[in-house]
Amino acid sequence: MKGTSVITWILIVCLSTVAVQSQYYSNTRPYDPMPEKVTNLHFFLHESLGGQNPTAVVLAQANITSNNSTVQFGILYAVDDPLQAGPEPNSEVIGNAQGLAVVAGINSTAAVTYFDFGFTTGELNGSSLSVFSRNPLIMAEREVSVVGGKGKFRMAKGFALINPYVLNATTIILEFNVTVVHY
Repeated sequence: MKGTSVITWILIVCLSTVAVQSQYYSNTRPYDPMPEKVTNLHFFLHESLGGQNPTAVVLAQANITSNNSTVQFGILYAVDDPLQAGPEPNSEVIGNAQGLAVVAGINSTAAVTYFDFGFTTGELNGSSLSVFSRNPLIMAEREVSVVGGKGKFRMAKGFALINPYVLNATTIILEFNVTVVHY
């Protein structure tokens, strides 16, 4: 019994000296905030729901809902839509929107959307904005939250106003007016 106590005591002493002799390194820099910038963007999202090359597809659909809405509750979409400078099909492609949308309103047509707007041309090439927000699909003008970004939009916050430009069974064109605060 005495030998066990001695060995335990020796281990405690040895381990405590190891902790004291180890070094922890941390480099703390003073906070020097960069000035905030505000950028306003205007572009059009073009979505194709059918045909040979759809840009939005159904990933999953709940089979237990029975509402009579035109867009049913419980549908999950994957999206890879081109972002274009104008509403015309042949307007310049400036990037793409990739993400997910879940139709999440039982009694209303609302979706929860996550999109990453990746820009591929001009001074924004390589930068992106992340939008994660409730999206009430039946409103004429909708507002969604900008929650982040990368590249020129690092630490972005802001909002996007969405206006439907074309809405039919196979084509959706949405006008985006985005206000972004970033560093």
